[in-house]
Amino acid sequence: MSSSTYYVPEQSRWPILASIALFLLAFGAGTLMNALSADGGGGLGLALLLAGALMMGLILVGWFGNVIRESRGGLYSSQMDRSFRWGMSWFIFSEVMFFAAFFGALFYVRVLAVPWLGGEGDKGVSQMLWPEFTAQWPLFNPPDAERFPGPDAVISPWHIPLLNTCLLITSSFTLTFAHKALLKDELMQVRRWMFLTIVLGLIFLGFQIYEYVEAYHDLGLTLEAGIYGATFFILTGFHGLHVTLGTLMLIIILGRVVLGHFDSRQHFGFEAVAWYWHFVDVVWIGLFLFVYVL
Repeated sequence: MSSSTYYVPEQSRWPILASIALFLLAFGAGTLMNALSADGGGGLGLALLLAGALMMGLILVGWFGNVIRESRGGLYSSQMDRSFRWGMSWFIFSEVMFFAAFFGALFYVRVLAVPWLGGEGDKGVSQMLWPEFTAQWPLFNPPDAERFPGPDAVISPWHIPLLNTCLLITSSFTLTFAHKALLKDELMQVRRWMFLTIVLGLIFLGFQIYEYVEAYHDLGLTLEAGIYGATFFILTGFHGLHVTLGTLMLIIILGRVVLGHFDSRQHFGFEAVAWYWHFVDVVWIGLFLFVYVL
């Protein structure tokens, strides 16, 4: 296609179907969490959540398949390539703001709300609420410990979290090596480095699952363990979801590399996933520092 033309795709059903799937995911997750917190079964919520996840998976397969066929068919010009780059850049920016909101909530609680509850500053309110309250993070001993128990202990940052940090940082290097090999059209090296990146991502997820099981069963660290438990699982849980999606995208890109879809001149699909993976790695470094260490 000429660089002066711009391909306009035909009308698609994928956006509206994806909106329905996302609604089912969000509604199912909310219903499930409310049911679990109320000691209910959560059967309806789980069913809606799984239905939404299955629907979204099928949609992505079909939608990505359309884009791949259009790209392989030579329908995309250099102008379209720039549009993809801008679109991916804005998407990652939206993800930055998404995590910034949760980091902001963590900052507000630790730096402002907890000291205020302890009586510091003009907004200190401990004398009006619980005179015996002592501000500390995490809040192991809230005023009503029977109804709102805090965690028994917190996860040490120098074991699994440190190991996971090393895994993700290493995966950024292996993915960069894969990109450099692709620029030289060394496809065998690309496959090897990408496969290693995927393995590192899967090991990270395995360790995070182990960490969650230990937190729930051994440390009393759950979603109901006060504000510390809530912020811990929201931040690490959403990051784990992003690592899962990133690993799936890397697997898809590896499959396309094997099929010969990329070369040194045309490989933005590879670059887009690499951008996303590096972003996820940077977010984890922030999590390691502000959730586990500090």
